Amino acid sequence: MPRYLIQVNYTTEGLKGLAKEGGTARRQVVDRMARSLGGRVEQMYYAFGDNDLYILADLPSNPASAAFGLTVSAAGGARTKTVVLLTPEEIDEAAKQEVDYRPPGA
Repeated sequence: MPRYLIQVNYTTEGLKGLAKEGGTARRQVVDRMARSLGGRVEQMYYAFGDNDLYILADLPSNPASAAFGLTVSAAGGARTKTVVLLTPEEIDEAAKQEVDYRPPGA
């Protein structure tokens, strides 16, 4: 199953909700959301820095991942950025692909 790193930044309203409900309650919501899409949350961490939250999730497809991000962002409490993660084996497979390409100026 494809793996995704979902980076989350809370809005002011989202931070108020987080302070009221707590991180554990939000973890349950995120777990339920991933399961409803046929996936699962592997890890979830709150953090200092550029992002408020990192979620490592297994989801069945890119459309499922997009649905995850669209749903969260549309609700208005947070904005998401999703990174598709590749295994070393997938990189090996990519490296073996023959691609017709010419660099600029060559």
